Amino acid sequence: MMNGLPLFRSIETAAAITDRVLVSFSGGKDSVVTLDLCMKHFKHVEGFFMYQVRGLSFQEAIIRYYEDKYSIPIHRIPHFELSQWLRYGAFRNYDFSCPIVSVKETYDYIRDNTGIWWIAAGERISDSVWRRAMIKSSGTIDEKRGRFYPIAEWVKENIRAYIRQRKLRVGAESEKLGFSFRSFAPKDLIAIRDHFPADYAKIREWFPLVDVNILQYEMKDRDYGKSE
Repeated sequence: MMNGLPLFRSIETAAAITDRVLVSFSGGKDSVVTLDLCMKHFKHVEGFFMYQVRGLSFQEAIIRYYEDKYSIPIHRIPHFELSQWLRYGAFRNYDFSCPIVSVKETYDYIRDNTGIWWIAAGERISDSVWRRAMIKSSGTIDEKRGRFYPIAEWVKENIRAYIRQRKLRVGAESEKLGFSFRSFAPKDLIAIRDHFPADYAKIREWFPLVDVNILQYEMKDRDYGKSE
């Protein structure tokens, strides 16, 4: 039903430019659709996963699943935000010896180590005002930065339909929590603590003060309830 629609225009155009692509992979719905599309349209595909805490079980499970499914490597690399968290002490002691790593440096690193220039990412115009402006400015194929957005014009129902049609799997945190682990927001941390306690313990090894963030949130919530 989706075949032949303009939804595939971006990836078909990108496939005419190159036959080698890196896919930015998170394990969430948008990234698994992007990866599957790239496997259908490109001769050589590799993925990369940017971690905030390396080796979380729910993330490793979905990475290994797609490595096995498609027989491709998905490279684990530190997320560029991690350098700021370590340097400036996000829920841990600061470490000013840790250099700040930019988005460009992160992409340059994975390109240098794979020999692949083009990067496919799962951003969609409907995600946010910021993403709409970004993609409208660059276009769905950004030749200057070597990036393209195969599902830029898709909406959530297109994503759900494609996942059903292709019988794709999404990461456990997307299924159970509704998101891919991305921040130290209290609600995110609480959900991981409750559903994946061993992984929460691993997060706490790197960021020992995350409990404080949860405690402050829970105290504020209790205080708000008393004032009503």
